[in-house]
Parts: sequence; structure tokens; C-alpha cells
Amino acid sequence: MRVIGIDPGLRHLGWGVIDVAGSKLTHVANGICHSQPSAQSVGDLARRLLLLHEQLTQVMQTYRPTAAAVETTFVNKDAVATLKLGQARGIALLVPAQAGLEVGEYAPNAVKKTVVGVGHAQKDQIDHMVRILLPGVVIVGPDAADALAIAICHAHHQQSAGRFNAALERAQTVAAQ
Repeated sequence: MRVIGIDPGLRHLGWGVIDVAGSKLTHVANGICHSQPSAQSVGDLARRLLLLHEQLTQVMQTYRPTAAAVETTFVNKDAVATLKLGQARGIALLVPAQAGLEVGEYAPNAVKKTVVGVGHAQKDQIDHMVRILLPGVVIVGPDAADALAIAICHAHHQQSAGRFNAALERAQTVAAQ
């Protein structure tokens, strides 16, 4: 399984791709899609969203993931900022869906708890654990580290679901005999 994790952001949308073979995780690539407005397009939200869409689409075409996961948005005190983040999150959901992938969604605390073991971990703790889980990885920035953590979280949850489904099938087979 090849998983892309996406950390939505309007200015910096982090992405990270890992391969999963059993319990072995391997780093494939990571990066950040940027939509910094130019002097001519300050406030041009549609153009910024288009830039994110184009860049993330290119990442999907280059690395061809078979699974995707996106971090959910938390609501903060600034309603306008939350709405804009939600629109960037829409791009993060749309691009993998256009590629035919189902998209897992995880709350920030669930990602942190899965990767670090603590639901309120700091950015440096996430970065540190990602480096331990993916030896030799060169992380391009905090948004990419978060995206790799999201991919790791999805891989973990998919493996748990697979083990649960296998156990359920065995139980049903035994019950049917």
C-alpha cells in the first residue's frame, strides 16, 4: 500500500508519501505545496486554491498513492481563517478523490496519539517520532512532517482494521461449522 498524508493549509499544504508492507514503513517523498499570493493577486482566494490543486494533482500523478488521508480542521477563534482553511481542506479531499481514492480523515489529536503516543504532542515531538519511524528521512518542513504523521496514522488504522476484519472472518467461519 502506498499512502499519501495531507496536512491542509492555504499557504502551505504539506504532503508525505510512504510505502507500507506489513508493519514496515518506508519513506517515499514529502513536500509542501505553496500558494503564497503574488503582489498582483493578494486576496485572490480562487487563484490560490487553483495553485494548490495543480501542485497536489502533480504529486498524485508522480507518486501514484493507493490510499490517502487528510487531517480534519479544528475550529479556532478566527472564523474567516477557519473558513479559508476549510476551503484548502476541500482541495486536499478533492484531489485524491479525483484519483479514485477513498480518503481517511483524522483529527489532529488522533494523529498525534498514534505517532507520538500523546494526543497533545508538540510539533518537534511529531517531527522526532516521524524521523524514528522513517529512518533516514529528510523532512522539508513542519507541514511535511505533519503530513507524514497523517500517512503513518492512516497506515496504522488500516492495518488494525485489516486485523479486525480477519479475526471477524475467522470467528464467523468457526461459528458456521
